Amino acid sequence: MKALNVLAVSIAILMSATVLRASVPIIVATPQRMLAAMKLVTDAQDLLKKGDVAGAKRNVDAVLQRDPTFWPALFVRAQIYSHEGKYDLALKDCNEALRRDRSVVEAALLRANINARLGKYAEALKEYDYLISLHPRNVTLARALSDRAWFRATCPNASFRNGQQAVKDAKAACSIMIWKDEDMIDTLAVAYAETGDFNSAVQYVSQALAVKGISPNSAKLFQKHLALFQQQKPIRL
Repeated sequence: MKALNVLAVSIAILMSATVLRASVPIIVATPQRMLAAMKLVTDAQDLLKKGDVAGAKRNVDAVLQRDPTFWPALFVRAQIYSHEGKYDLALKDCNEALRRDRSVVEAALLRANINARLGKYAEALKEYDYLISLHPRNVTLARALSDRAWFRATCPNASFRNGQQAVKDAKAACSIMIWKDEDMIDTLAVAYAETGDFNSAVQYVSQALAVKGISPNSAKLFQKHLALFQQQKPIRL
């Protein structure tokens, strides 16, 4: 690739328990002149992961002041807005990032998750189904399957829930990630809970808790799930 550097941007999607789960790496072919902007974006993502929302905003704003069309910055800003509960602004940035590059599956996934949070269930499910039909690269496919499983297992509207399909999707996602992604394993536990199989739910959330390097926030969330499963209660979005 002439004059291009391939920069792996680790997009660790900050989640509330119901909106955004786990991480999706994005590969961006970045012209040499944009490497400084890309570094600001990756640094913003790291700050966001650490909980420094203000610092992440400063970095992203600095990039977008120079180039309002730079989609990686738009995507990270969408994550920031979502984290703050500013869903309309987050959707606007997702839409603009996708307008700039229709292949950004991760932005479409974020949009689907936000729509689910906003109660736009049919719209969210339609997007999950479409993204999975694209057969994106493995790590992105795993995230799409896991997000659809989470939706199918936790949607407040019973007509959209399907525990058996959620289990199938979550198992496929875990298999793709070689059973090393704790969030996807937890999603499988949540899916089993929706089917009424709370023994399996307890088994898999315990497996998620045992994953090496699990973050304190994830551990706290999974412990809450475990307590609910032990009471034979499912998770709701």
